[in-house]
Amino acid sequence: MCTKSDNCKSRLSRQDGLSLIELVVFIVIVSVSIAGIFLVLNRAIQTSADPVARKQALAIAESLLEEVELMPFTFCDPDDPAVTTAASPAGCATVEGTSPTPVSETRYSAPTFDNVGDYGGFDTNTASPSGIRDITSNLIPNLGAYRAQVSVVQSALGSIAATESLRITVTVTGPGNTTVTLDGYRTRYAPNATQ
Repeated sequence: MCTKSDNCKSRLSRQDGLSLIELVVFIVIVSVSIAGIFLVLNRAIQTSADPVARKQALAIAESLLEEVELMPFTFCDPDDPAVTTAASPAGCATVEGTSPTPVSETRYSAPTFDNVGDYGGFDTNTASPSGIRDITSNLIPNLGAYRAQVSVVQSALGSIAATESLRITVTVTGPGNTTVTLDGYRTRYAPNATQ
């Protein structure tokens, strides 16, 4: 037994620090752990949607939906002489529907879309070259990989009859399998207003 008078330090061996084997084992364990974390992060990044593409698709969808919702929703086609006086579709020579009128109106050139229903079936890929265009048909740079489609259908909205309410669905697809779909409603609150 060691007493105070004895030199205990010399008799007991004390170890400070790590041995080379312990250090190598520690480095291997940490390396494997970090590699696993990077593998998980890499897969998450590869399978996640590109936030820029998603934001751009959302901006396109919001813009187009607002454009459609701001159009008149009249009984008659706005080019019909009875548009400001018709009390029902029966008073129209050209009844407004949920697809472009027979006079072949387009979004880009005269005669242009002038009613919500005209946008029914609109697709940006029908123009050549395809891509997103502004209202004057100019291609917007760097948006050639996007496609926008519009659906307009009669749909009841609460106590509002389906004949007086339209559901507008805008679907935008883009790079990396990005898809954004927005729905909006337009009611016939001013059936004779063309502006």
